Amino acid sequence: MTDTPQRDPYLLTPGPLTTSLTVKQAMLRDWGSWDGDFNTMTADICDRLLAIANARDTHVCVPMQGSGTFSVEATLGTLIDPASRTLVLMNGAYGQRIARILDILERPVITLDKGDYQPPRGDEVDRILRDDPSIRQVVVVHCETSSGIQNPVEEIAAVCKQRGRDLIIDSMSGFGALPVDAATLPFTALVSSANKCFEGVPGFGFVIVREDRLADSEGRSHSLSMDLYDQWRYMQRTGQWRYTPPTHVVAAFHQALCEHQTEGGVAGRLTRYRRNRDRLVAGMRELGFQTLLADAWLSPIIVTFLSPDHAGFDFTRFYNTIKDQGFVIYPGKLTVAESFRIGCIGQLHDAQIDAVLIAIAGACRSLDIALPVPAPAAAPDNLMTA
Repeated sequence: MTDTPQRDPYLLTPGPLTTSLTVKQAMLRDWGSWDGDFNTMTADICDRLLAIANARDTHVCVPMQGSGTFSVEATLGTLIDPASRTLVLMNGAYGQRIARILDILERPVITLDKGDYQPPRGDEVDRILRDDPSIRQVVVVHCETSSGIQNPVEEIAAVCKQRGRDLIIDSMSGFGALPVDAATLPFTALVSSANKCFEGVPGFGFVIVREDRLADSEGRSHSLSMDLYDQWRYMQRTGQWRYTPPTHVVAAFHQALCEHQTEGGVAGRLTRYRRNRDRLVAGMRELGFQTLLADAWLSPIIVTFLSPDHAGFDFTRFYNTIKDQGFVIYPGKLTVAESFRIGCIGQLHDAQIDAVLIAIAGACRSLDIALPVPAPAAAPDNLMTA
C-alpha cells in the first residue's frame, strides 16, 4: 500500500506518476547549486545510472535540465552530424516527434512508419540499412506509450551492430524497469528522464552515451543550452551543472534511486509493473474491454484499451467519474480507433489496481453501459503473433 496522502489521486499515467511520500519529502530541503554536497549527489546519480545500464566502461551519463524531450533534442543535435542520414523507426507520437525534431534541426531523415501499433522488426531495418549506406544512425522508441507497445530493441540493436550503424534509444518510459545491458544491447546513446520508471518527479532528463562518440561531437550542437558535449565537459571540469539545475528534483531523484535499489533494482521494479499490468488486463477483460495489442506486445508501462461500442460512452464523463473515485487515467492517442490508456507504473500495487477496476465498473454503470461492455465498433487487427 502506498503512503501517498489519500486526498491526492493515483496517477495511472506514463509519467508524471504517483511518487512515494519519502520522494516528496526529499524536496523539502533547499540546496546550493554549486555546493559540494549537491555536486556529490549529482555524481552519485550518474554513477548509479551507468551501473544500472552496465555501461561504466564505455559510456558516460550526462543529465540535462528540462523535460525528457529536451534531452532527446540535445542528444540528436549533439551526436548527429548534419551531413549524415538518420533512420527513425516510428509507431506512435514519440517516434513522430523525433522525426519532427530532426526536420527542424535540418538533419536528413528517413522514416519507417509502422502506424499506430505495429512494431518495427529487425529484418525490416536490416533491409533498409543494406540498401542505403548513407544512413549512419537509427533512432527507436523503447516503449511507445501512444499504444503501450514494447518495441523489439534487442533485434534492432543486433542489426545496427552488424551493419556498423549507431543506435539511439529513446527509453523515456522504459529505462529503470525494462532491462538494459550495454554489454549485450549495443547502443550509442540511451535517453530517459527522472519521472518515469525510477519514480522521481519531472524536471530533468539524462543521456547515457558512448564516451568516444560524445568526445567527437564538440561544436556540433545547434544550441547553447542543449549542447550535450558542453554539459559533459563542464561537469567533468567542475562537478557542476552548466546552468541552474532543478535542485529539488535532483534530490528527489536521488531518493527515488535509493528506493529503486531497495525494491530490487530493475528486476524488482519490472516484477511489480508486470504484476500491475497482468492484474489490470485480466480485470478489464472481465469487464469486457479489449486491449489494442495482443499479449506478446503489451508493455508493463501502459496499456491501451479500445472504447466500447455504446452510444452512452463519453470519455470525458468516463474519465471524470473515475477521477472522482481517486484515479487519473489517460486519453487515447490513436488515429485508427477510439481508445484510452491506463498506466501500470509509479507507486501502484494490488490494492490500487483492484480499486481502479471497481471505479471503472462504477463509471460504466453511471453511463448506463451494461457489463461486460460491448465490443469496440471497428477494432484494428490485433497483433496476434510475436
